[in-house]
Amino acid sequence: MTEVLGSDSNQTLLLIAIFAIASLLHGISGLGITLVTTTALASIYPLPHAIILVIFPSLLLNAMTWLSGGGRSIWQNFIYYGRRYWLSALTSLVGSILGAKLLLWVDSAYILVVLAAVIGFYVISSLLGKQIRLPDTKLVLIVVGLSAGVIGGATNAMSTILMMYLLSASDDKNTIAKVGNMCYLLGKIAQIIVLREPIMALSSREWQLIVLLSVLSIGVLLVGIRLRRYLPQARFRQLILLILTVLGLRVGWQGITALLKLV
Repeated sequence: MTEVLGSDSNQTLLLIAIFAIASLLHGISGLGITLVTTTALASIYPLPHAIILVIFPSLLLNAMTWLSGGGRSIWQNFIYYGRRYWLSALTSLVGSILGAKLLLWVDSAYILVVLAAVIGFYVISSLLGKQIRLPDTKLVLIVVGLSAGVIGGATNAMSTILMMYLLSASDDKNTIAKVGNMCYLLGKIAQIIVLREPIMALSSREWQLIVLLSVLSIGVLLVGIRLRRYLPQARFRQLILLILTVLGLRVGWQGITALLKLV
């Protein structure tokens, strides 16, 4: 992996600002950190580098969600929810492995265009206030699980697809959150496995930066959660959608420009 992470103090400050803003907005509104950070970094660094930067903070936040509520450990949650939703977890894991491999196999220009399209779908559906529900069948589960995994592994945007099935499979918000995070957690593990070589090639300075960003994300996220009761969540959700729109347009333009050069 090239020395692009933390190689310049200005870049480090920029990364700190991006993760801090995304974590604060996520803590207040419940949206944004993984998608905002990935999209923002994808407009600065090569997409695989951006994904690697986001993997470990996201992994820790997923683990925190698993540990919160119910008094169960991560492993106990896997057993409890895995008994019913094992097929969703398995298909999303397989899809995440394939998606992460796309980062190594396919020119990033194609993936950037897909990321921009997924962000557009996410923003439009959120603005319309519509929750798309799919039939609760095994075939739909397999197709959605694989699709969500592939998109999540390649772009970190798994939730935009996976939630369409989970909303149809359960009305319990806790179950939806837990199952969703189970799939996200498996997706991060898949990314680590597939991208292990560039991850192991990180320098000690880059690891220090990732640790800093992980600790920062958790700390600022907790601050945002504390502020949630005092601030209007709807306004901050709209702000996240605005940020995603701008970043999505920028990433989409980058992808289209790169594709035109390939033709």
